[in-house]
Amino acid sequence: MAEISAQMVKELREKTGAGMMDCKKALSETAGDFVKAEEWLRKKGISKAASKGGRVAAEGLVAVEVLNDGKLGVAVEVNAETDFVARNDDFVQLTKGMVAHVGRHAPKDLENLLEQAWTDGKSVKDALTEKIATIGENISVRRFSRFAVEGDGTVGSYLHANNRIAALVEILGSDKPEAKAVAKELAMQVAAMNPRWVSREFVPADVIEKEKEIYREEIRNPPPPGPGEVRNPNKKPPPEERWPMIIEGKLGKFYENNCLVDQVSIKDDKKKVKDLVVEAGKTAGVELKVGRVARLEVGEGIEKKKEDLAAEVAKTLGQA
Repeated sequence: MAEISAQMVKELREKTGAGMMDCKKALSETAGDFVKAEEWLRKKGISKAASKGGRVAAEGLVAVEVLNDGKLGVAVEVNAETDFVARNDDFVQLTKGMVAHVGRHAPKDLENLLEQAWTDGKSVKDALTEKIATIGENISVRRFSRFAVEGDGTVGSYLHANNRIAALVEILGSDKPEAKAVAKELAMQVAAMNPRWVSREFVPADVIEKEKEIYREEIRNPPPPGPGEVRNPNKKPPPEERWPMIIEGKLGKFYENNCLVDQVSIKDDKKKVKDLVVEAGKTAGVELKVGRVARLEVGEGIEKKKEDLAAEVAKTLGQA
């Protein structure tokens, strides 16, 4: 049997896009013959899988798990091209397995995750390539979050019923039942309301300044009245000395919409999230604080390709 060098495997991988272990096996099965190795990969459907790698995968699932009695929280988004494939049991099990893998192996980033060992000597990347060949769509692990609590604290999670939105919230200061309960409640809040920051202290200065400029322009030139509204033509803009107070009021509303602890609770509209944290801390006998927060929604920010069914049918007929 011909000796298969690392360079041979690398060259075949670069040419076909197939996984490293698949390339090594193809070369071994064909005694190092590159032409026959490519044919072997095509017959196995692996080259076909590699060709799907550039296709948009904006559907899929998220999975979330809290481990080690609340000390570790993991959420992962795995994408496919269609919702039909995302409901496939094989895909569901892949997503759950990916959460367990991230929990155990603590990858530094997505690139590191893809190179980590999966099963049977394959990397995560190679395992995904096999799934693509089997299922027939592009599949990718898009992102993950992993919160490992150091010291006193806990992680709460929430997974929406459609398995398309997941959230993790870290509460620092205690791992008592009260802390765990508020962590879970805040994870539901994050999933529903999608705050951009934990608190106003984390809002970048340039974002605040941009908001202030928008408010100044609104004061100078009020927007046109909405349906059914009538504007008083004699009403003048407020004097400039009152502008700072007006702007601060508008900023307060901005924080309420965009900062988790300033949001109104979705379970009790008479309280803000920060009130819930304070109350839970008093009951637990410690001061609690919101730490890290993550929210994963399937396909968020991915531009989906618009399909023209008529054009696709015409193209197919033309190739027949």
